[in-house]
Amino acid sequence: MHNHPTASDTIAEQVRRHRTRLGMSREQLAAECERLGATGLTYAALVSIESGRRKPDGSRRREVTADELLALGLALAVPPLLLMLPLGSEQAVPTVPNRDPRDPYTVWRWWTGEQTPTLGGPLDGRYFPESRPIGEDGPKWSAAWATAAYPASLYPEFERRREAAHRAYLRAEAADKRKSNQKGRTDAWTDYTQRLEELAAHIGDMQRVGLQIPALRPDLIEDMRGLDMLDDPRSLTPEDDA
Repeated sequence: MHNHPTASDTIAEQVRRHRTRLGMSREQLAAECERLGATGLTYAALVSIESGRRKPDGSRRREVTADELLALGLALAVPPLLLMLPLGSEQAVPTVPNRDPRDPYTVWRWWTGEQTPTLGGPLDGRYFPESRPIGEDGPKWSAAWATAAYPASLYPEFERRREAAHRAYLRAEAADKRKSNQKGRTDAWTDYTQRLEELAAHIGDMQRVGLQIPALRPDLIEDMRGLDMLDDPRSLTPEDDA
């Protein structure tokens, strides 16, 4: 019998919860899903999803696909991942059929690549790193995961460093316009240069693993090129050209 809870069970409960919160009927939700192109999410499908009807073997008659999760999140004005991992309202959520439920935020961090999954031990997954190898001679599972998840940490850090460099540039410009004392202007431009160096170094890390670099403000690109901070300056795209 397949009677274990699934991610679709959690999604169904959250769809019902948020639909009720918004005062939407199933007909209205189905219409919004159709507007988004999710034509399979009809009124009848939503009834089946929300009710959790089971087949004779105990499995759900209607699971929720990844495409439908995205559509439901947009239709309900809810980050789609929150429909499956309701932070703050559930103590545990299903993961895979043969393992126990886990803390929602722990699983959230699996999805975002911030944490290496562990399916044993405490509910929050601590202290039980997965050390088994992949195949007979493959890498350790945790090492393979870390390699694949690397871009998930690089892009948020890129955004932080890009914003820090831009803010430092604005502060330096403001110091010039206010005609601050020489030390104040020098400190402001020194800070900008340091932030720019940090951004350029991070861009280099991303380029070395073959990741595409998001578009940047032209002034940041020009300054990094002028200060010879980039390994491959021609690979950067100005925002106006994106």
